[in-house]
Formats: sequence, C-alpha cells, structure tokens
Amino acid sequence: MVNTLWLVRKLGDFSSELLSDDDAVILIQDGVLRWPTRKGWYVCKEDAEARGIKVPEDIKKSYEEIVNMIKEAKRVVVW
Repeated sequence: MVNTLWLVRKLGDFSSELLSDDDAVILIQDGVLRWPTRKGWYVCKEDAEARGIKVPEDIKKSYEEIVNMIKEAKRVVVW
C-alpha cells in the first residue's frame, strides 16, 4: 500500500525531498513532459499520449489505475 500518492502537474514545482520510501508519484498534465527514471514514479498514460510523448510501458498508469491507487492510498496530495 502507498502511504502518500503524489499527483504532480508540473515537475518544476515539486521537490522529491518531500517523499518517503513508501510514497508513489504520478506525473499528470504537463508533468509528463519530463518523465522519471526513479522507482515509484509513474506517468499518466492518457496525458503522455495526448502530448505525443513515448514513455516505457512499465511506468504508464491509465486513468483507471490512477483512480484505484487514489482509493488505496492513505493520503493523496496534488501538487
């Protein structure tokens, strides 16, 4: 289970120093413009596709998967 799920709209505004080991980050909206290489970081599949960005399949999360992660997380923060 994820302790805190971070939904990040713009990477420039977000500091990874805020993360704990059991947190997850999903880049959404313009946050997908710079996709991550860190464990526990994901990209919204539909937002990446809408912007023509190709990201590895293993870090893509669909809207449905994101909703399930929100339901299961102890806390959700939109940044």
